Amino acid sequence: MDWKKFEVSKVGRLDKLLTQELKHSRNQVEQLIKEGLVKVNNRVVLKTGKKLTVGDSISYKFKDVVPKEAVTVDFDVEILYEDEVMMVINKPSGLVVHPAPSVKGATLVDWLIHKGISLSTISGEERHGIVHRIDKDTTGALVIAKTNEAHQKLSEQLQDKSMGRYYLAIIDCPLKANGIVDKPIGRNPNNRLKMGISTQGKEAKSAFCKLIETGRFHNSEQNLELIAVKLFTGRTHQIRVHLESLGRHILGDSLYGFKSKKDTIDRVFLHAYKLYMFHPLTNRRMEFVAPLFADMQEFINKKFNQGEINEKINPSTIDTYFSTITQRL
Repeated sequence: MDWKKFEVSKVGRLDKLLTQELKHSRNQVEQLIKEGLVKVNNRVVLKTGKKLTVGDSISYKFKDVVPKEAVTVDFDVEILYEDEVMMVINKPSGLVVHPAPSVKGATLVDWLIHKGISLSTISGEERHGIVHRIDKDTTGALVIAKTNEAHQKLSEQLQDKSMGRYYLAIIDCPLKANGIVDKPIGRNPNNRLKMGISTQGKEAKSAFCKLIETGRFHNSEQNLELIAVKLFTGRTHQIRVHLESLGRHILGDSLYGFKSKKDTIDRVFLHAYKLYMFHPLTNRRMEFVAPLFADMQEFINKKFNQGEINEKINPSTIDTYFSTITQRL
């Protein structure tokens, strides 16, 4: 990608001036600087706080997306929507969203690059196009940005809550009532793989809605429940941590406490079911429904009352469940 250039018109720090020019977040601009993609007067500068004066020349560029030769992409992903600036996919279980030192196999980003899909570059080399993420075992709707402009506008929607998702989950014991959990989340000091409720953590807020219980229809030793969830924040493992604080766990979630007696459930039954947002160019409101994957759909069909399933998870009415939830659990 070619270098772009502009001249400094007022005194200030490099990161602040570049943030104002690009209209990107400070974190994204700092990443550009640290990766050696910014020059001042034709010399690469790695110091984000470098002082600049009027007349200085700033050059910058974004990294080209280069396919990884060492990673084999032998899977496909369902595309729910695609146009010239964005796409929405239905992420399968077991697929990591973006590369990391601990990730050995191909990721969603690798698949996107393998497909030759144009991607935004403002989130750094390893996270091309990724506006928000879903845990490895969680399935469902995920939006991808193809251009930097679209990425920035979609990120702003995440911040102002005009973009959001409704989740479906199956838990090991019914909730006592619908309600909201508003508890900060931070890293678990005793297990670095887990998060937990922490007064030193970041704000986290989730709303839970009861849908269907199994106990009323099946003579089973365990009364399961299908629930809907709406997130007001997007912390790591947020739904799982907030449920654990209520003494509840998602089926298949061995990290936070659920154990399948017969090992018949090998992944977390949590699905990002419905995504709503505004198109980054036209500002038109859009909604996308990600179909449940076969394993979770078959489990629901087997365990829950067939007559209620379609009614309870109707995409056109799931929004209304949360309009009346005001009670704190």
